[in-house]
Amino acid sequence: MKAPEKHLAGTDPRFAALIAQARPFDVVTSVLVRPFDSLAASIAYQQLSGKAAATIFGRVRALYPKRKWLDPKLVLATPDEKLRGCGLSRSKVAAIKDLAAKTLDRTVPSGRALARMTDEEIIERLTQVRGIGRWTVEMLLLFELGRLDVWPVADYGVQKGFAKTFGRKKLPTQRQFLKIGEKWRPYRSVAAWYFWRALDRPEVSSRFD
Repeated sequence: MKAPEKHLAGTDPRFAALIAQARPFDVVTSVLVRPFDSLAASIAYQQLSGKAAATIFGRVRALYPKRKWLDPKLVLATPDEKLRGCGLSRSKVAAIKDLAAKTLDRTVPSGRALARMTDEEIIERLTQVRGIGRWTVEMLLLFELGRLDVWPVADYGVQKGFAKTFGRKKLPTQRQFLKIGEKWRPYRSVAAWYFWRALDRPEVSSRFD
């Protein structure tokens, strides 16, 4: 058992049982994180099913053929109507263009710069972009930057997985969850991962559905 799992399992037998039965934590830090591409995709995916969002974002990418990565200069120069034609809402077009502008003026740091910043520094910078909230940045920190101590207290799935694992009838408030998570430092990202995995298991209670 790796150090994070050993630490978490030692906090409670119910957590140890979850870890023993779940798919292991396998988040790997991306070799090259491109914040503009990642956050543009996050904006496109907001409030949509994965399949629908993937189709829309695929259309956006197709506006710029032969380019592996989105170019904020080209996105900023693209007429709003053209982006709307891909299926993006007006608010998402405005958010992606704000992201492009803030990437160009370096409000949004480069991938290399992000690697040198603390989690809270990154959250403070990236939430200046229209349409980017704390949760979106937390997902970037956890899944792309591989930060091990991210605690997304507003994530419904993490709350729900916690409640299932520990037999809670009610979901915790964000303030309660922040306090509860202290026992899992410095591996709260790993704790969140396993609470998501708790919902993968077929015996999940239906009382929260």
